[in-house]
Amino acid sequence: MNILLSQRAIGALVTAPLLVQKAFIKQPNFLSRDLQHPSLHAKKFDESKDRWQVRVNDDWRFYFRIEGDISAPAAGHWPPFRKSRRSRR
Repeated sequence: MNILLSQRAIGALVTAPLLVQKAFIKQPNFLSRDLQHPSLHAKKFDESKDRWQVRVNDDWRFYFRIEGDISAPAAGHWPPFRKSRRSRR
């Protein structure tokens, strides 16, 4: 299974803190093997658009659709624009 990142997702990751980038890198590997992997905390985010959500860390999520391959249109803080409760790790 291929994971396809949109320009929006890539842009969010480029500007993300280094620890978020490192945490993100392992998630697509788990996702390509098993949608139910415990580290992912995958859940259906928007039923009407068939959009899923996967946890990167406590504050970051990425969203995707499954269309043969996995397409990740966005990544970012969850909820959007919230300041982190924790110091950056």
